[in-house]
Amino acid sequence: MACLLETPIRMSVLSEVTASSRHYVDRLFDPDPQKVLQGVIDMKNAVIGNNKQKANLIVLGAVPRLLYLLQQEASSTELKTECAVVLGSLAMGTENNVKSLLDCHIIPALLQGLLSPDLKFIEACLRCLRTIFTSPVTPEELLYTDATVIPHLMALLSRSRYTQEYICQIFSHCCKGPDHQTILFNHGAVQNIAHLLTSPSYKVRMQALKCFSVLAFENPQVSMTLVNVLVDGELLPQIFVKMLQRDKPIEMQLTSAKCLTYMCRAGAIRTDDSCIVLKLDHDLKHAHELRQAAFKLYASLGANDEDIRKKVLQNAPDEILVVASSMLCNLLLEFSPSKEPILESGAVELLCGLTQSENPALRVNGIWALMNMAFQAEQKIKADILRSLSTEQLFRLLSDSDMNVLMKTLGLLRNLLSTRPHIDKIMSTHGKQIMQAVTLILEGEHSMEVKEQTLCILANIADGTTAKELIMTNDDILQKIKYYMGHSHVKLQLAAMFCISNLIWNEEEGSQERQDKLRDMGIVDILHKLSQSTDSNLCDKAKTALQQYLA
Repeated sequence: MACLLETPIRMSVLSEVTASSRHYVDRLFDPDPQKVLQGVIDMKNAVIGNNKQKANLIVLGAVPRLLYLLQQEASSTELKTECAVVLGSLAMGTENNVKSLLDCHIIPALLQGLLSPDLKFIEACLRCLRTIFTSPVTPEELLYTDATVIPHLMALLSRSRYTQEYICQIFSHCCKGPDHQTILFNHGAVQNIAHLLTSPSYKVRMQALKCFSVLAFENPQVSMTLVNVLVDGELLPQIFVKMLQRDKPIEMQLTSAKCLTYMCRAGAIRTDDSCIVLKLDHDLKHAHELRQAAFKLYASLGANDEDIRKKVLQNAPDEILVVASSMLCNLLLEFSPSKEPILESGAVELLCGLTQSENPALRVNGIWALMNMAFQAEQKIKADILRSLSTEQLFRLLSDSDMNVLMKTLGLLRNLLSTRPHIDKIMSTHGKQIMQAVTLILEGEHSMEVKEQTLCILANIADGTTAKELIMTNDDILQKIKYYMGHSHVKLQLAAMFCISNLIWNEEEGSQERQDKLRDMGIVDILHKLSQSTDSNLCDKAKTALQQYLA
């Protein structure tokens, strides 16, 4: 009887949710403009923090109607503004939400909204654009499709502190490489953003600083220009140095240090310049030593006593653990002299404990430090990491909702699966689980970066002597590699090519059989097509792979 009662109750709850969502959408079509406005406002209140409601409204077609109302001349400015706010809230949900918004061509509609004379509406459109452009599923190129957009955004910088914050954030997320840097630079980004570094708003100052860090990255032209820019009578490098002071937030110190570092690398600032030597050598060295000492204390306390180790992980304030574990990520880099003593102090167990924290920042730092620890490490260290972390926790991290945790976990796997004897050893004991994880990720709704990292893990496995057979005997994985060879994104094609190259390399035992099987799958035909690619890297890799068949 209990089983029979359960089903209608669940159906009734589902019906209520759907009916409620449908009601919100229906109100958008009311002939009374005031009722439509109130309906949008009620919708705004309903979706705040409610991902299920957001998903329901998107499925029921709310987005096209909201975009229609937002673009109609007959709509009041208040209605347009509220529509932009709701769309921004929908974009703050899942990556699938953002994909749905992009499919409805939300970006051109919002960019058109920026031509309005009403500041509140402009700010709402910019806030929504900021949320969309900072999503990993949004192609940065969409900002540069219309040549009039960047100059208009530059002109809007002076309107309010919100336009300054949102536009700088959009620029810093959409500046990927020299082409984007040149566009922003040529439209006066340096001159328009420089004065924002003295804004009374911390958020504006921080976003402006991030803009300069991405503009100056590996760009001598921008770096040379920054050296001579004056803001309120001070040169930009002097302002960056002030932002390095210890009374400033860590985020500001690190970003200003990036700007100065990039300028040094470009030759815009001499490495023996007093501003670099004094600040980086004194302030940062002092902070480095203090944090290093603090973590060594924690590590030493927890080295040989499980009770103390648990107290350190449970009782230390999160902010201290975040700082300490961030420092450890750097201390555990392969070239760091601190690596060995930290390993000897029981750091593996401490870090594995951090990966189970409810705080995403601690999970990220824990797995990040383990990733650095595994880089070019001995087999013993890798075995210790796998044993302490456990495969169950490793796979929990691979399904973590935080993108950074997932990426660093993939990075850890990639570092563990390096050096042939290590690859073969790890895959002989954990191969089945690892291949299952790889399959799930390649089949799931993940970003390009996640899938690229996963394909690189497969390429490492394919480099093993015995491990490569786990790929060759898995037709599902082989079909996925074939699929990504023909993907529209070059990075995914290249990563899939590395897998194929490692599988068919003719100097290795069994290469002929592997080549024959892959030929039967149509891989050679794909290689011939890729050898004609306009991308030089992809073209070269395909030609090299084809030579393995001819040798």
